Amino acid sequence: MGSLDVNELKTRLETTLLSYHSLGEEEWRLAKKSKDVTAWRKPSTEFNGFLFKVQGIVQDSPQRIMEYIRPGPRRLEWDTMMTSLDILKTLDKDCCVVRCTTAGLLWNIVSPREFVDFSFITEYQNGLLFCGVSVPYDEQNQGCVLGFNHPCGWFCVPVDESQSLLTGYLQSDLGGLIPQSAVDAALGTSLTTFYSQLNAVLKT
Repeated sequence: MGSLDVNELKTRLETTLLSYHSLGEEEWRLAKKSKDVTAWRKPSTEFNGFLFKVQGIVQDSPQRIMEYIRPGPRRLEWDTMMTSLDILKTLDKDCCVVRCTTAGLLWNIVSPREFVDFSFITEYQNGLLFCGVSVPYDEQNQGCVLGFNHPCGWFCVPVDESQSLLTGYLQSDLGGLIPQSAVDAALGTSLTTFYSQLNAVLKT
């Protein structure tokens, strides 16, 4: 994993996410739409794939929503995409390096993946911003393909006292020999499912 310049990485990551968040509507192409969630995509500037944007309303405050999104045991309670999550290093109370594995997709055409990410939470307007990016790590789990998350994150701001607007930006290089069309289909579906599962756990 090497030595991380935490402050430099935080600044670069936050700046990148803010630049995505300021892109105009004309930059995006519709990828998937359900009743409550919309996903768009555009070619990534980081790798030969797509940057996805997803947005929907979540029924709770930004602080409580982020408790379920950030790395930790609560994420495993509801996110069926994740099969394991281990915090490898805590850098401060809102910043860590985490290793997670994801389930296979599309009848296992997309096999399980492992990611090692640097992540942190910071204030954004009246809400919160969660940022993450993959970092090099020497030890790899057997049976998983190593994936790489280019700068990604979640903006969560209150709409009123009982609900928040959650906007995510994700760009994952899944590695392996997978057709890009299969990756796009899998991500579009899993992103909309993410919202329904998150809303369900928050209701309980």
